[in-house]
Amino acid sequence: MATISDEALRQRGFPDAERNFFRVMAVVMATVIVAGFALNLAMGRSTFAVPVVYHVHALVFFGWVALYVAQNWLIAGNHVALHRKLGLLAYGWVPVMVVLGFAIMLTSLRRTGGPFFFDQSEFLFSNSLLLLLFGAMAMTALRRRRHMGWHRRLMMTAMAILTGPGLGRLLPMPLFIPHAWRIGILATLIFPVIGMIADKRRHGHVHAAWFWGVGAIVLTQLVADLIAYSGFGIGITHALLEGTPGSARPIHAFLPPAFGS
Repeated sequence: MATISDEALRQRGFPDAERNFFRVMAVVMATVIVAGFALNLAMGRSTFAVPVVYHVHALVFFGWVALYVAQNWLIAGNHVALHRKLGLLAYGWVPVMVVLGFAIMLTSLRRTGGPFFFDQSEFLFSNSLLLLLFGAMAMTALRRRRHMGWHRRLMMTAMAILTGPGLGRLLPMPLFIPHAWRIGILATLIFPVIGMIADKRRHGHVHAAWFWGVGAIVLTQLVADLIAYSGFGIGITHALLEGTPGSARPIHAFLPPAFGS
């Protein structure tokens, strides 16, 4: 059967209001990501004249955004069988995203030095660990798909991690130096916090999945900072960028001389 009854979903702990909440949040997060990249293009801060890895990365990551929205739309419409079939794509899609995330990060660092408002070492290690966390969280959510409370909340928290690049293009990041990266991470946590508030209002308590998801993000960022600002981390960053155009910029976040002129 292509659909399952509303009553069956309610009995499994997935009431109408909750299905609609996750559908709305999926659309909101997708809009943030698309808006961020669209704004960059509109302001001339991005161009299509870039190496092919950028285009492949964009295709795969925006494909995931579309898949995530579609999955939430399907479950809200009770199309559970199709939701499950499409969900199988994620088992192959997520690992490809992680690999391409590393590829685009290293290409950006070596080609341009990475975003000037981020410390290079923090950008390298925080990005790397958060990519791995996204992959681990999404795969855990897939493995927990029969436990709907965990599945949808972990998947939404994993998706929240991906809103970082979109938010980073919408927020005035240069004004947040030297804390731009951490402020960006805090901004992504808005989405699971909204989920916590919705749980509290709807059920009277907050599902444990939110605490595990948010806790994992915070812990990952703390570990990333410890590595990034250690002698070991800085040495790795220098070694990766040595001899590339990216090594010409300061390793710390900085404002270009022409900024604001």
